[in-house]
Amino acid sequence: MNIEGLGEALVDQLVDKGLVADVADLYALQSNQLAELERMGQRSAQKLLDQIGRSKEAEFWRVLFGLGIRHVGERVAQSLASAFGSMEAMAAAPAEVMQAVRDIGPVAAAAVRGYFDEPHNLALIGRLRAAGLQLESAEPVRAADQPLAGATFVLTGTLAGMTRDEAAAAITSRGGRVSGSVSKKTTYVVAGADPGSKLAKARELGIAVLDEEAFSRLIMGT
Repeated sequence: MNIEGLGEALVDQLVDKGLVADVADLYALQSNQLAELERMGQRSAQKLLDQIGRSKEAEFWRVLFGLGIRHVGERVAQSLASAFGSMEAMAAAPAEVMQAVRDIGPVAAAAVRGYFDEPHNLALIGRLRAAGLQLESAEPVRAADQPLAGATFVLTGTLAGMTRDEAAAAITSRGGRVSGSVSKKTTYVVAGADPGSKLAKARELGIAVLDEEAFSRLIMGT
């Protein structure tokens, strides 16, 4: 979390004494606990608590970066925060949607999805939220910039004019969601060449099916 004064030696002390097991524990530390540590004292303890308090104002992407997710450096954290706008939205996104975000490859997408699939990680995020950290972007996404908000798409088959990742990016950048399977909650199925069983499932459920031309018109009109 880029907390000034919280060096490696101090972190080791906190862990050794059982005061901190994860990053969320930092926000429950008390002055008297810190003052008893080697080379601290009341004044140093208060300065550190002040710095920990200031870290609650860190931007969302910095909090995401601070979670220490594998393959998520500062640039990837910034791209994810910009694309999803909140930790909650990111936690709900399939790996293929994450991979459609700029700077996010399959390895990073799988690592992020795997992180959010672990219950103890979700519990940690809940504790960070309770502590008052910023878990969403400061600038709200405008409705006008999200014309496909609430719509769920399933892509099947091969599109001639764009790759699967480009189609997914076009959807997510307009607020839509891309899913890997067809269900009653699916809004549209985009069917390219050789679509396979997903097209049959869409027709069985009465889901609207868009060919590539119709999908392009929808994207261009939003």
